[in-house]
Amino acid sequence: MDSQPSCVVVTGFGPFRQHLVNSSWEAVKELSKLGLGNDTVVQLRTLELPVDYREAKRRVTGIWEDHQPQLVVHVGMDTSTKAIILEQSGKNQGYRDADIRGFRPEGGVCLPGGPDMLESGVCMKAVCKHVAVEDVEVLFSRDAGRYVCDYTYYLSLHHGKGCAALIHVPPLSRGLPASLLGRALQVIIQEMLEEVEKPECKAR
Repeated sequence: MDSQPSCVVVTGFGPFRQHLVNSSWEAVKELSKLGLGNDTVVQLRTLELPVDYREAKRRVTGIWEDHQPQLVVHVGMDTSTKAIILEQSGKNQGYRDADIRGFRPEGGVCLPGGPDMLESGVCMKAVCKHVAVEDVEVLFSRDAGRYVCDYTYYLSLHHGKGCAALIHVPPLSRGLPASLLGRALQVIIQEMLEEVEKPECKAR
């Protein structure tokens, strides 16, 4: 029996475009202070990723090789929403927007030869149904937006055989401070871990 405790890796993203503060990393830092709760035996590891396709690819590969986590949760910022959005799937093609270094993946493709879409083993609809987060709505989505978040998610789904998740959080505001988003991540990830324990994900 492996004596190493299992771990959950949660990532947020750094600044991009005009957004000097990325709410995803601010929320993940708050989660790091809170932890995953006393009832959760898995270790929590957090990591900031740059909004950089090539560096994100390198680091995601390293996360899966070095930590062999039970679950990787990527957190990104959706500037157009005031809700928290749980993304069910990652897409392989359509990456035409440049990252912070002006780079675009060749042909707009994440993983040449890979399937067009990869699905998370976590049922996001079930998570949405079971979580209640005070002062913020939690929604389900099948389109993560074809930027570095979606690209990172697809790679994680590939390396982790579906045991990955992507959560989009809104920008910070007076009504949506980092402390609230961090608490929301705690509640949502606790529920995701319940889902990961179900046979569908464990069989992957």
